[in-house]
Amino acid sequence: MARLVSLNVGLPKNVAWRDRTVHTGIFKYPVDGRRMVRRLNVDGDGQGDLGGHGGENRAVLVYQRQSYEHWRRFLGRDDLEDGRFGENFTVDGLPDDEVHIGDRFRIGEAEFEVTQPRVTCFRVGMRLGEPRMPSLLVAHHRPGFYLRVITEGHVQAGDEIVRTSTGRHGMSVAAVDALLYLPDRDRDALRKAADIPALSPGWQGSFRDLLAAGEPPAPHGWSGFRPLRVTRVVPESATVTSIHLAGGDGAPLPRPEPGQYLTLRLPGAGDPAPVRSYSLSAAPSEREYRISVKRDGVVSSYLTTQLAPGATVDVAAPRGDFVLADDDRPVVLVSAGIGVTPVLAMLHALAARGTARDVRWIHTTRTATEQAFAAEAHALVTSLPHGREHVYHTADTGRPTSATLSTLELPTDAVVYLCGPDAFMKAMREAFVSLGFDAARVHSELFGGVSAINPGLTDAVRRTPHPPAGAVGTGPAVTFARSGLTVPWSEGCPSLLEFAEACDVPTRWSCRTGVCHTCATPVLSGRVTYDPDPLEPPAAGEALVCCARPQEEVVLDL
Repeated sequence: MARLVSLNVGLPKNVAWRDRTVHTGIFKYPVDGRRMVRRLNVDGDGQGDLGGHGGENRAVLVYQRQSYEHWRRFLGRDDLEDGRFGENFTVDGLPDDEVHIGDRFRIGEAEFEVTQPRVTCFRVGMRLGEPRMPSLLVAHHRPGFYLRVITEGHVQAGDEIVRTSTGRHGMSVAAVDALLYLPDRDRDALRKAADIPALSPGWQGSFRDLLAAGEPPAPHGWSGFRPLRVTRVVPESATVTSIHLAGGDGAPLPRPEPGQYLTLRLPGAGDPAPVRSYSLSAAPSEREYRISVKRDGVVSSYLTTQLAPGATVDVAAPRGDFVLADDDRPVVLVSAGIGVTPVLAMLHALAARGTARDVRWIHTTRTATEQAFAAEAHALVTSLPHGREHVYHTADTGRPTSATLSTLELPTDAVVYLCGPDAFMKAMREAFVSLGFDAARVHSELFGGVSAINPGLTDAVRRTPHPPAGAVGTGPAVTFARSGLTVPWSEGCPSLLEFAEACDVPTRWSCRTGVCHTCATPVLSGRVTYDPDPLEPPAAGEALVCCARPQEEVVLDL
């Protein structure tokens, strides 16, 4: 008979970690006597990061005494006491390879349902002083699992655990965990996992995404940088210039998606050669590419004043996920200033298709004389049977607001594409959602670094990227393309993720050990090596920066 041997609780608190502060509820300690288990928590317990932990489907975390014994032997530790893995219930029995998703158990007065394996999160490694722990939990098939509270009631250490029913398809916690995080997935198993009603919605969605993805697409474009020839340089306004690029051998170029961008490496503009990204602004073409550059710095001045037809530029293949979806929904394109460029490519694509979709273009610029592509965009919009434009000159009318937008009779079932400065996109996103648009269909393109995902950090401050403090590194050059920064690698840094953090380059991560792939980053050029090796390799052309180091000069889309 399985048994609850320790009941552990703890409230979230701020904890010092690597010169930063993490808000976390990972610190759990045994308590005596009975405790009420409610829909969201055991009384006296809480979670710090409700985006990754807690909620109805993750109300109680379970870990087994047998797994404690395993880790004591494997890690050579004698200090692993109940609650150390952040669990609420330390149990005798209920191994991960025998408990199924959807199983129900009675413990004391309460009844529970198994909903998912433990989330791979860096905090368990922080708690144990063992950074590898998120990866080890998956690799050793000992993740532990979460419970949903079916019937609230009191529990206490010593209570027997009785299985009252078995989950659909009989898929064990360990099997479901491996199915998400390890390679060589079985598609029948994916279908079964997605069909378990008790499985948390997030995990169901992940399995549906894996089923829909099928085989990875063939690489589109080219690897690294290749020279493209400047064919034309065209002034579009007092501050914006378009540069047309073609293959030097006249061969067709990969056709980009409307909304994608090019990354350029420019040895003539500085040392080390600066790397910058610019949206494609013309109709998707295999003959030539067009980027449009606003002159506002040294690199953009070089592009707009020094390049001439016949010059060559090192260019990485078109990339980016901010692309026009091919469906029948209405489209609302929203841009500010030079943010018009990817939106213009979308307008070209819609016009080329002769779309019958309802298309609205909302553009903000300071004055009419400063507006680039006014005639080109107007011609494209008026060529559409259901196209309308709304242009705001802020010097005269101010920026559009939710009140302004509400007068335009915009279709609230539309897909919205936003491009402009961060503050503009944030305000517009909030305005569209307040007007009834589905937040999931409001997409935005950032000019600079990616939006950070740093779970639990309370003192994260967005700073301009810069070289790391201390002595200059002696390793290969590392370029963070979106941040416009190139610095030599410091050998004392354990990973590209920590190197980026030292430079205040915005990053995304969760496990920090190569399991969750939150940190997957496109590699524009160069190679990396891993330590530790990720449990599943990233997609072609990407790196898991949390456990990667540069093998040579590398350019990352960060």
